[in-house]
Amino acid sequence: MNIPQQMHYVEAREPGGPEVLTLTIGAVPVPKPNELLIRVFAAGVNRPDIIQRKGVYPPPPDASPVLGLEVGGEVVAVGASADGFACGDRVCALTNGGGYAEYCVAPVGQCLRWPQAYDAVGAAALAETYFTVWANIFQMGKLHEGESLLVHGGTSGIGLTAIQLAREFGSLVFATAGSREKCAAAVKYGAQAAINYREEDFAERIHALTDGKGVDVILDIVGAPYFARNLRCLRRDGRLVEVATMHGAKVDDFDISELMKRRAMITGSMMRPRTAQEKAVIARSLAERVWPVLDAGRCAPVIDHVFPLAHAAAAHRYMEAGTHIGKIVLKVVE
Repeated sequence: MNIPQQMHYVEAREPGGPEVLTLTIGAVPVPKPNELLIRVFAAGVNRPDIIQRKGVYPPPPDASPVLGLEVGGEVVAVGASADGFACGDRVCALTNGGGYAEYCVAPVGQCLRWPQAYDAVGAAALAETYFTVWANIFQMGKLHEGESLLVHGGTSGIGLTAIQLAREFGSLVFATAGSREKCAAAVKYGAQAAINYREEDFAERIHALTDGKGVDVILDIVGAPYFARNLRCLRRDGRLVEVATMHGAKVDDFDISELMKRRAMITGSMMRPRTAQEKAVIARSLAERVWPVLDAGRCAPVIDHVFPLAHAAAAHRYMEAGTHIGKIVLKVVE
């Protein structure tokens, strides 16, 4: 394929609101020896993109400053030591940045083939969410068959992925969401029950739903305001996994005795600071355990809305409005 020298990409001119995002022209990136150059067909929109646009989540020094952490597309160039893929292969990739563009690079260990029967939009909606859910719930949180899981933000991209995969691998799932419509969607995709946090205290409801036992694992994106109640929702040997702090990171009312009497574990992580080697381990586990499920047509990403690349600002406004159920995707190639 003839690779152009220039491409369109979305630039954040300065920290700020969605209006700072504009479509511009720049150089096509050159892959390093361990990277693939991907012609981007579609790119996922994720909450970290919003935070980076605001100027409070800067990319690592060696990463592209362009927004976009996941893409679906076609390999057009292969680095000298990037084994396992060839030009023409269709891949979904967890990028280190640069996804809001016509071309981007990604370490080969962070790339996976498209699942069977997937299109570009579906492939682009996989990497950031499935890497995050698999690493945090199944690897760090050690959720296994027969256990129970509470998912906060149950209709976010991460939430619906967590519900579906936990159900697929034999767990009982509960979720919280902010409207009756969203609660119904969480149940539709596999939650045993969904709690409208605007109408009920989720801790009291979990207590009732589990006959006072609590849940084994909690996946939290809210942060400080939920921390004390999350501890009260855990059963003995339970695990609280923090993956975001949307409403605050500083906890003032941490009762250590609640932790001790439950023998609880508190953990959490960010995906972006992990090394390429760590991300490659997650990718291999996904390929072995999750991709066969996707090939069979189960646990697919739920797509809420697709915007053209040039309308990235509108996609960010839509995400920040908080009405979406599932993933938001930018279409790069029609």
